[in-house]
Amino acid sequence: MMQSRDPKRRICLIATEESGDRLGSALMKVLRQRLGDGVEFVGVGGRTMAREGLESLFPIEELSIVGFAAVVQQLPKILRLIRNTADAVLEAAPDALVIIDSPDFTHRVARRVRAKNSAIPIVDYVSPQLWAWRPGRARTMLGYVDHVLGLLPFEPEEYRKLGGPPCSYVGHPLVEQLSSLRPNAEEQARRNTEPPVLLVLPGSRRSEVRHHLGVFGATIGRLQAEGRAFELMLPTMPHLEATIREGIASWPVKPQIVVGENEKRAAFRIAHAALAKSGTVTLELALSGIPMVTAYRVGAIEAFILRRAIRVSSVILANLVIGREVIPEYLQEECTPENLAPALHDVLTESPLRRRQVEAFAQLDQIMSTGNKSPSVLAADIVLATIRKGRGTSSGVSS
Repeated sequence: MMQSRDPKRRICLIATEESGDRLGSALMKVLRQRLGDGVEFVGVGGRTMAREGLESLFPIEELSIVGFAAVVQQLPKILRLIRNTADAVLEAAPDALVIIDSPDFTHRVARRVRAKNSAIPIVDYVSPQLWAWRPGRARTMLGYVDHVLGLLPFEPEEYRKLGGPPCSYVGHPLVEQLSSLRPNAEEQARRNTEPPVLLVLPGSRRSEVRHHLGVFGATIGRLQAEGRAFELMLPTMPHLEATIREGIASWPVKPQIVVGENEKRAAFRIAHAALAKSGTVTLELALSGIPMVTAYRVGAIEAFILRRAIRVSSVILANLVIGREVIPEYLQEECTPENLAPALHDVLTESPLRRRQVEAFAQLDQIMSTGNKSPSVLAADIVLATIRKGRGTSSGVSS
């Protein structure tokens, strides 16, 4: 039963990845500003949520699993964590459950909670990519999610069209980080100086790095052989540094490796162009004003599945937000040095391709605007409104 007589609001948050941990931390900070000592937090999170007062049920590193084989091997452990987390939520009987990204884990917890206690409002912070694949999830979510907090401006309309729960655009966390992505006058001068700084971004997971380093290195070698001058930089995170250094050992041009988030942002502020793996980094680059070429390679089995599941014409996040395909993408068998090198040459020089991207990126501030409220403030407002409303008035729970 809900503990309605207790004046203190109890809010449960579940985040199992670093990006979700950052979102959860920012949300907790605003909720505490709103409610003061009248709120307590329970659930699952990482280091930044711990700093805001959350004692996590388990270390989120326990779910740092990459690769199909690893998932299968650890499935009993994953299922146990899902059950234990759902049981802990039910025991806490919170005023609301906020699940943050990681849908393979968090949505399973939410479904178990809803089945056992339908009185607990559930808010989903970060929509699954149902606009890209498995659109039927929208109607399924109607049964256990009361409100979705979308990071992308087109998501509310997608939920409406697909018959899902209410969805509100609260803004992408990158919108709050523009000052660290965009150059000052000195950095802009370096961005415009020869030789141009070229970023190489092969991915944020070891499997992605291994799939992309070979073809990216061959592409860079081709550019050099054609006489194109550039200064090469490869930003990465500490846990990938050894994999990166091993992978670039045979590159004909050795990049300067920069390690850590702050160093990556510093490289972004002076970069002239980028060769990047498809993903969130494309939106980061676009908001930084850096023209790019994107590529993506996966294993044969994953490629077979994705080809049959993807329902959008572009998998480039920046293209989807802009609403047209201004960034070229080379997927799977098209991801070759023969294709990538000429496109990269174009974004390094004052070509029509580069100009189209620069003009499109200039529109992003308006497209992604959240008015005068930050994403975390908008998210907190909706969580509190959902608590006040209670369950069953507008969630459209399926029978």
